[in-house]
Amino acid sequence: MEKKKKRLILRTIILAILVLAIGYTVYGSATKDKIELVKVGSDAPDFTLIDLNGEKHKLSDYKGQGVFLNFWGTWCKPCAKEMPAMDRQYKVFKDQGVQTLAVNIAQTDFEVQSFVDKYDLSFPVVIDKTKSVRDAYNVGYLPATVLVNPEGKVVKIITGEMTEANIASYMELIKPE
Repeated sequence: MEKKKKRLILRTIILAILVLAIGYTVYGSATKDKIELVKVGSDAPDFTLIDLNGEKHKLSDYKGQGVFLNFWGTWCKPCAKEMPAMDRQYKVFKDQGVQTLAVNIAQTDFEVQSFVDKYDLSFPVVIDKTKSVRDAYNVGYLPATVLVNPEGKVVKIITGEMTEANIASYMELIKPE
């Protein structure tokens, strides 16, 4: 009889903990501040990230230029496929006021540097070590690209792999007048 009583008490405690955990989760979700999603027409959230050479890149420093903001990972096959095309178009558009900034999502410097070396990339590559920029831009799937015009507004959000023709037309879209 004593065993049954202990088992009943233990089960009741576990059930109470589960009910409290579910209640806390529901309450937290209902009262959490709503995150404003980045959308076409909104201001691009500013950030500062460090590139592989130790230089700081602050989005607001590029005001007056178009920014081709690409989120990627070394493990992402579509990312690897589009990177050489992005680099070729960067070379075409960089003197026309369009900056390319590739934001790696929280990988090691070694992994990212190996990838950059393999594809001989010439545009700035930064690492979002804390995933705060990814979160600010609500990036879920990679690759993802956000086009920012010279005034700092988001003009287009692209998810998935791009062709070289797509990349060229997108860069043309954000080129300063």
